[in-house]
Order: sequence, then structure tokens, then C-alpha cells
Amino acid sequence: MEKLNCVGLNCPEPVLQAKKQLEKNPQKSFTVIVDNEASRENVLRFGKSQGCEVSVEEGEHNTFWVILVPGKLEHRTDSFREDDYSCAVPGNSNLVYVISSDCMGSGSDELGWALLQTYVSTIKEISPFPSHILLYNGGVKLVTREGKALETLQRLEREGVVVWVCGTCLEFFKIEKEQKAGTITNMYDIMNTMATAGKLVSPF
Repeated sequence: MEKLNCVGLNCPEPVLQAKKQLEKNPQKSFTVIVDNEASRENVLRFGKSQGCEVSVEEGEHNTFWVILVPGKLEHRTDSFREDDYSCAVPGNSNLVYVISSDCMGSGSDELGWALLQTYVSTIKEISPFPSHILLYNGGVKLVTREGKALETLQRLEREGVVVWVCGTCLEFFKIEKEQKAGTITNMYDIMNTMATAGKLVSPF
């Protein structure tokens, strides 16, 4: 299987290389090697848009091996915008948002949910963009319920922000099948991201 070494390349270059490879050999499986979560998620999203079966393996030296297996041609989309795969995350900011509840403030859960919707939707207006948004405990409900917050999280993912969702929390609330955004992760990744963040921001 051919391997595209995209280590050290910023978005959208890994996706552009994957696109070129798919156009050159539309029926041949290949692997894209990247070294950051934003590139991993963008290559995964591109592969799915082209009807590929996609999977990820963790490689040495903190790399991700994204495997693309081409599917039927009729499942591929003709629309492709390079800007959709551009990474708007500043390389050295390492700003991380932590959301651990589905209610902002105290006094009224209904008002707290509405406030949190506005809070999350405002993230896209603030500079710099975060590198990660971490959702755990009640915060995971943001990726299962329709609203401004879910729409914003989906948009931020498209722009290169990594949205990590606690898998144990989804299972606890029995909403794992309702997930509409984000990537399931574990407590090790959550703690490691918080420990290495340049700045942590939370509404709580």
C-alpha cells in the first residue's frame, strides 16, 4: 500500500496530497501519515466525502496513519473547496476550552443551557481559535442535541479545531448513538491536553 508522508505539513496540504493520489489511482488504497489531530480529522473527513472507507492507526513518534480504501465512484462528491480543509488554528497558541457541564451558572438549568449555547457559539468569534475543545461529564450533551452549540462545534471541526468527547461520559448518559460531532477520546488524552495547554478557558 502506498504511503504519503505528510509529517510536518500544515492543513490543507495533507488533504491536497490525498486528493491528488485518489485522482491518480481512484481504485487503489493508500495511507496518509500526519503528525497532528487537525490534519488527521481533515483527511478522515475528505476520505468519507469521497466514498472511501477510512480508519486510523497510531504510529511511532506521535504520528497518525490514516488509511483510505476507495469505494464506489458514485458515492463520491464532486464539490471540493480547499478552504474547507484549511487549518485556522494558530500553531503556537495552544488555547484549550474545557466544557464539563450542560448548564452554565446556577439558578435555572433551562437558562444555563441557553447561556451555554450562546457561549459555545461565540467561540468562533474570538481570536485566536482554540487548538482543542474538551467535552466531558454533562458537556458531552452538546454534541448530541441540536442547537447553536452543535452547529458551532461542527463548523470549528471543519476549520481544524479538535473536538474531543469523553466516551465514558457518552456511555454513562446512554447517548453514544446520538453523537453528531467530535471524536471520542479517553481521560489520558483529556488530561494530557490540559497539562500541555498554553491556556485553559472554561465557562464554569
